[in-house]
Amino acid sequence: MAHGPTHSEVAPDTTEHSPRLTPSGLDKPAFLLNVPFSLAGEVANNAWMADMAREERVVDLHRAINQFLQLYHFLAAETLVYLLPTPAEPALQDLVYTGNLGIVPAHLEGGDTVILSNFRTEVRRPETEVGRTFFETMGYQVLVPPYYWEGEAELKHLHGSVYAGGHGVRSDPRAYDWMAEQLGMEIVSLTETDPYLYHLDCTVFPLTREDTLVCTEMFTEAEVRALERVTNIIDVSVDDCYSGICNSVRVGNTLVNASHLFELKPRDEEYAGELHKNRTLEDLAARYGFEAYFFNLSEFLKSGALLSCMVMHLNRKSYDLVLV
Repeated sequence: MAHGPTHSEVAPDTTEHSPRLTPSGLDKPAFLLNVPFSLAGEVANNAWMADMAREERVVDLHRAINQFLQLYHFLAAETLVYLLPTPAEPALQDLVYTGNLGIVPAHLEGGDTVILSNFRTEVRRPETEVGRTFFETMGYQVLVPPYYWEGEAELKHLHGSVYAGGHGVRSDPRAYDWMAEQLGMEIVSLTETDPYLYHLDCTVFPLTREDTLVCTEMFTEAEVRALERVTNIIDVSVDDCYSGICNSVRVGNTLVNASHLFELKPRDEEYAGELHKNRTLEDLAARYGFEAYFFNLSEFLKSGALLSCMVMHLNRKSYDLVLV
């Protein structure tokens, strides 16, 4: 009677397997977003929220999802967009802000390593484990620094192994020493002092691999000189930073930014600043060969957040495009 081989008779698998491809290893831009199912403003965990009355922080969830979908559809038309699942518990009011979740180091070959955040604020700490589950399932090697640090919102890739890293309000500078030692990163360390510009994406935005928007007024002369040694600085004003000019994301030849200008009236206090920021970004886009595109994300302003907070780069393929 015929029968199959016993366990000891099974031949070993000698098939050569290709290395697992992660989204970061693709030859097109890839991003991680999260649908704002759990978005809320219960805990005022930044200076912008602290200035608002509790009722001003109440999120219209359906409107927030509609605003999110406008951004999602735009990105997904030209790039790969992964959606981070939202667990039912605990209630993670800031999970949508994946720009704080971690960073995929752009200088490492393979695209299979991610550094996840070590959040300082209590309300955000459970997000790290949500990210760990997702990235480990996708085949990434997951690292978490032993010091407080809050993702690519604090660490901007410039070129090669060179990064700019912010610290002060949310992140500990020792996290960058750890990254340099563990992963061979060259990090220009920048001190943040303004409680309203509490992540580096509020004052630094890499436009190309050669040019970077920087609010030089917010840093010391020594820090600015250190940046000048590794990138061409395009200076931007503090007022434009308060309005979110550096909270942009590059998608190929397009700069995307949040603006609720069309909800404002000319007599509103925010109107002039928002208009100036938009025009400045449009002028920069035209000068460097980009298009500028704006999304109304007013529900997310209730968290003191702007567009870059909502987008985590899984790779930096947009920066491969050289504009003439």
